[in-house]
Amino acid sequence: MKRYLSLLLLPLAACSFLDKHPRDQKPREEIVIDGHTLYLNTLGNLYSLFGGSADSQGLMGTYRGVYDLETFTTDEAILPTRGGDWYDGGLWQRLYLHAWETGEAPLKDTWNYLYKVVVLANQAIADLSGYPALAQEARAVRALYYYYLLDLFGNVPLVESPTVAMNEVAQAARADVFAFVVSELEAVADDLALQRSNMPGTWYGRMTRPVAWFLLAKLYLNASVYAGQDLSAKAIPYCDALTDFGYALEDDYAANFAVYNENSVENILTIPMDKILYSNQFQYLFRSRHYDHAAACGFTGENGASATREVLEANGFGTADEDPRFAVNYWGSQPVDLSGDPILLASGGPLVYRPWSVALDVTGTPDEKLAGARMRKYELDPSGMKDGKLVDNDIVLFRYADVLLMKAEALLCSGGDVSEALSLVNQVRRRAGARERTSLTLADLLDERLVEFAWEGLRRQDLVRFGAFTRPYSSRPQLPGESSGYTTLFPLPADILTLNPLLSQNPGY
Repeated sequence: MKRYLSLLLLPLAACSFLDKHPRDQKPREEIVIDGHTLYLNTLGNLYSLFGGSADSQGLMGTYRGVYDLETFTTDEAILPTRGGDWYDGGLWQRLYLHAWETGEAPLKDTWNYLYKVVVLANQAIADLSGYPALAQEARAVRALYYYYLLDLFGNVPLVESPTVAMNEVAQAARADVFAFVVSELEAVADDLALQRSNMPGTWYGRMTRPVAWFLLAKLYLNASVYAGQDLSAKAIPYCDALTDFGYALEDDYAANFAVYNENSVENILTIPMDKILYSNQFQYLFRSRHYDHAAACGFTGENGASATREVLEANGFGTADEDPRFAVNYWGSQPVDLSGDPILLASGGPLVYRPWSVALDVTGTPDEKLAGARMRKYELDPSGMKDGKLVDNDIVLFRYADVLLMKAEALLCSGGDVSEALSLVNQVRRRAGARERTSLTLADLLDERLVEFAWEGLRRQDLVRFGAFTRPYSSRPQLPGESSGYTTLFPLPADILTLNPLLSQNPGY
């Protein structure tokens, strides 16, 4: 069983960019200034916002937010239009084709969510001025959210004060945002607790020193994108620090995503989940399962998200050399219920998914309702509530397998020991029972990441870093004067530009 999380979980209301008085924040004059209450109304409030239950809220778990922008714009996942299902005004097709518009609601809502937490973090830093260790932790939370803003939108305002006026919010270049996030994390890292964040107890779900190390490794690995310079070698010491601290691969790949996964030796940062205590939701299984598949397990489903053909090819699906991780991550043929019995369609025939039939629009095809392999990665919580969206599987944000593959990539990019890089990749493959590689290229690493981190919200960043994000998804003609790589950044939401004339749109929009 889980222990109590030392956070106050509050609902997340909508707010506009840089709203100084978010509607779900307790009035400051009503806060009792004692250590515990102050923590709950500052850091506790910030941590409660890592997860969510409404669209575009939370770092993972919900729809139309950070996760969807990082996932359904890639070769990893697709939401096919199935007759009257999943057209949604063409949103999912536009995301997949890289034809999104500046007025897309998910872009604005995600922007507002990320900046909401930045604003609250700024206030927390000010309120915690008499508690230096907690103030440093609040800075780390703010750096985490700027990391996501940096990755998704690039050229964004750097707001460090809780009292900034709207007409004073200026835009920073992406390289400057990168430098800010790195400097913040490096400044606070030694003041953060040298503790695991993924395990129940005082530091459960919090920004600890190993989490900062992981983020710094990520930032340096992506510096060629974020700052225009290869700093990948600087990721290696942070990867080594995580190894030295004691993180390791779980013996069982699937254990990282089990119902009670909070004791994983591999997971580094998770969103704590408890269907009784917390309102955070995990909606991805619900979205993916066929209606009859879900019903056979006692839930409902939306018959939507599916794996792409690129995923099938990378996993060797249906071949003698099929990667063992495919069967953990996806339902690729006939699913079974909680008792292990094959699931039938309501009509009486067998329910068999058709992975190779997947397409952007399968309307009117024989496999309209069954096209595409479906998400299986997280163990189904048999006692889940709200159609299986309230569960006890903690949502994984960062884990140690990524540390090994980041170091392998950094070695290749910085002219390091190729044999060591190969050994690191084979550690990950060996754990999964996959055939070990005898050689290693960057292309191999990109494929390895597609298989290992299936549907973990990392794919867009990987494709951008490898220079592969704009292939082959966009069929929209290139506009005059437009860079062919414009889709490596999302546009600043149109409404935000209207509110603040000091902000400029990203190139190509």
